[in-house]
Amino acid sequence: MGRGPAAWALRPVASLYGAVLAMRRLSYRLGASRTERLPALVIVVGNVVAGGAGKTPMTMALVKHLMAQGLRVGVVSRGHGRQTTDTRAVHTDSAPQDVGDEPLLIRQSTGAPVWVGAVRAEAGRQLLQAHPEVQVIVCDDGLQHLALARDVEICVMDERGVGNGWLLPAGPLREAWPRQVDLLVHTGRSPVTGGFQAPRQLADHALTREGQQVPLSTLKSQPIDAVAGLARPEAFFEMIRQKGLQLDKTLALPDHHDYRQWHAIGSGHPLLCTEKDAAKLWVHEPMALAVPLQMTPEAAFWPALDALVQKRLRT
Repeated sequence: MGRGPAAWALRPVASLYGAVLAMRRLSYRLGASRTERLPALVIVVGNVVAGGAGKTPMTMALVKHLMAQGLRVGVVSRGHGRQTTDTRAVHTDSAPQDVGDEPLLIRQSTGAPVWVGAVRAEAGRQLLQAHPEVQVIVCDDGLQHLALARDVEICVMDERGVGNGWLLPAGPLREAWPRQVDLLVHTGRSPVTGGFQAPRQLADHALTREGQQVPLSTLKSQPIDAVAGLARPEAFFEMIRQKGLQLDKTLALPDHHDYRQWHAIGSGHPLLCTEKDAAKLWVHEPMALAVPLQMTPEAAFWPALDALVQKRLRT
C-alpha cells in the first residue's frame, strides 16, 4: 500500500489506532495493566506489519537450534484460525481445527512441547506445569502481546519492509517503526536497514501424507497444481516456479483456511500445498504433496542469538 488517496483518507483512523496503542503501552509501563514473567527465558518472535513475514519458519529454526545447543525448549502460540478458545497442549495428532495449523506444524516439525492460548502467559504457565524441565519458551507471534514479559525480542520482516510506514488501516504497521528489538531478521530484500538476512526457500522435496520424501525434480516433466492458504499465497507459487516446476492451476485461499468446504481442482495433476495446509488438506486430498518451507539465517545470526540467550540465562 502506497500513500495514495485511500491511505490518506484512512489516516484519521490510523491516528486513533496509534493513540490507543500509546495509551495501552503507557498502561503497562505504569503498572495499571499487568505484565507476567514466567520462570523461564522467553523469546518472542513477531513482526510489526500485518500479514505473514516468516514468523513460524523462524520459530521452528530457533527451536531446533536451541535444542541442538542442549537447551530444553517449549513453544506457546495463540493458535490463529482454531475453533477452540481454551488453553491446551498441542499433540502430533491434534486436529488443526482445535489447535491451529501453525502450532501443529511446529509440534510435528520440532518435537518440542507446544501449548496454545489467547493469553500467552497462561499457555506458558500450563506448559511449564506439564514440562517443568523447560528452560526456554519461544512465543510464536506476540510482539504486541505486552501481557507476557520477554527476555529477547526478534522482529521478522519480509521484502515489504514497513510498507508506506503508516499504522493500520492507512498502512500495514501494527505499531510504529522504528522500535527497539534485540534482533531484526529479513526474510526477503527488505528496504529496512540493519539486522540479519534469513532467506526463505522451498525444500528440494515434498512430503506425502505418510511422511515419505518425493524429490521435486521428479515432478518437472509434468504440469503441477498448487494450493496455499497463506497471507501471501502468491509467494509460495512463485517459489514453486523458481524450482523449475510447471504450474498449471493455482488456488489462493485466505490465511488459516480450514478446508472444510474443499472443492477439488480436478485437473488430475499432482497437487502441491504448504506444510501449514497439509493436515487440513489431506483429509480431502490424501495424495497431495506438502512442500516444506526452509529458513536459513546467515551464519552471524546464531552467535548473536546465543550470546543474548546465555546472558539472559545467567541473570
